[in-house]
Amino acid sequence: MGTRNVMPGMIVRYVRFVEALNYRVGRFAMYLLFALMGVLLFSTFSKVFLTPALWTLEMAQFFMVAYFFLGGPYSIQMGSAVRMDLVYAEWGPKTRAMVDAFTIFFLLFYLGDLLWGGLESLNYSLQVGERSASPWRPYLWPIKLVMCIALVLMILQASAEFLKDVARVRGREI
Repeated sequence: MGTRNVMPGMIVRYVRFVEALNYRVGRFAMYLLFALMGVLLFSTFSKVFLTPALWTLEMAQFFMVAYFFLGGPYSIQMGSAVRMDLVYAEWGPKTRAMVDAFTIFFLLFYLGDLLWGGLESLNYSLQVGERSASPWRPYLWPIKLVMCIALVLMILQASAEFLKDVARVRGREI
C-alpha cells in the first residue's frame, strides 16, 4: 500500500489513541455489571437475613449509570449503536461513510450540549455539596463527574469515527 492510501500520521495516531483508550474504558465498564450484581445480591441478602441496607438501591443506580455512560464510546467504536436500517444496509461503504460523516455533527452537537449541562450540574454539585434526597444521602458529584468524563470520551470517539468516515470517503483507511 503506497502513501497515497494512508491518512496523515497525526490523524491516524489520534484515532488509534482514542480507540485504544475507549476500548480499555469500555472493557472496564463491562465489569461494572458484576459490581452491580454484587450490590443487588447483598441487598437481597441483607433484606432477608439482616437489617436492610439503605445504600444498595442508589449504589446499584450509580453502577448502572457508570456502566451505561462509560460503555457508550465502546458501543460506538464496535459499531453496535442502534441505527434505523431501512436503506442503510443497501448502500455501499462510501455512501454510508458520507451519511455517517454528515450525521455525526448532530451527535457531536447533542453530546456537546449534554456535556455543557453536565459540567454546569457538576459545578453546582461541588459548590453546594449536593446530596441525594434519600435516607443514605450520598454526595452526587462523583457520579456527575463520571458522566462528564464519559461524555468527553464519547465526543472523542465520535470525532474519531468522523475521521474514519472521511478517510473511507476518500478511499483510504485508518
